[in-house]
Amino acid sequence: MTRNNTAEESMEHRIDRLLVGAIDPHVHSGPSIAPRGLDHLALVREASQAGFAAVITKDHDYSGVMTAALIAANFPELRTRIYSAIVLNNVIGGLNPWAVEHTAAMGGKIAFMPTLAAEHHLRWEKTSSWVHPASTQKVRPAVGVPVVENGKVRDDAKEILDIVARTGLALASGHLHVSETWVVFEEAKRRGVKTLVFTHPEDIVEASLDDVRGIVAMGAFVEHSLCMFLDGSKFKTRTDEDLRAQIEAAGVDNTIMCSDLGQVGVFHPVEGFRRGIKLCLELGYDDAQIRKMVSTNAARAFGLEADVAAVTAAMAAA
Repeated sequence: MTRNNTAEESMEHRIDRLLVGAIDPHVHSGPSIAPRGLDHLALVREASQAGFAAVITKDHDYSGVMTAALIAANFPELRTRIYSAIVLNNVIGGLNPWAVEHTAAMGGKIAFMPTLAAEHHLRWEKTSSWVHPASTQKVRPAVGVPVVENGKVRDDAKEILDIVARTGLALASGHLHVSETWVVFEEAKRRGVKTLVFTHPEDIVEASLDDVRGIVAMGAFVEHSLCMFLDGSKFKTRTDEDLRAQIEAAGVDNTIMCSDLGQVGVFHPVEGFRRGIKLCLELGYDDAQIRKMVSTNAARAFGLEADVAAVTAAMAAA
């Protein structure tokens, strides 16, 4: 075996080890109104083979908590635990307190502020080349869901924040403009929300690195979508060095990696994690730092420490 082949094999083994206990907290498996490359069960099967501790599914149009419960009950042999999130877009009624309470009661983990129905997203979409693949063929176009008005959080959004605080859900910023995220997160903290997650500051939301530093100083985690940094991804908009800059701005201890994958025409989420870990290794991050960014930070954010411990022990005993 040549030296290069040995190094390549060593890298692959290193990645394999770092995938054990990983958590993907933002993954777009199906079924969905938009085309998906794999469904929720296929996702959990692939993640289990790699030794993931957990995945959290995110659909722009529904909460997947019922599907997660079905998979957990009927496929107990799968190591990876599946959870879901709710996104406050039009299909679930926008800022719908009943829907958020239901998600929490069914074991959901995250409430996302609007994404495709965020007022900022609708403005951004007009100047970008991106169009949601189902927006015209299968469902009427999105209508903006206002969250902030005149620099203040709306009363109906405050009700959502109170539910998030009371139930222990994490609050993610979704596709709000970064200026709105500042306002919402400040109000959320005042109302007792414990876990704040800044969604992909690298794209759509128009955040600067100073915004990242400031929002982290508020106590938030920063979640990065690996699909936006990886070669071969149709969603790539940023460079390797952009990822380094984002990590350094937030700090390793406050950074969470997600795949943001599951769509057709691109590699699957687990492969996205493999490539993302490889990229982080090439950027010079050590194993302990990467494990924080792909596993233990998300475990802290979403209360999944037991899942990480369980799958790590099971893989070690196998």
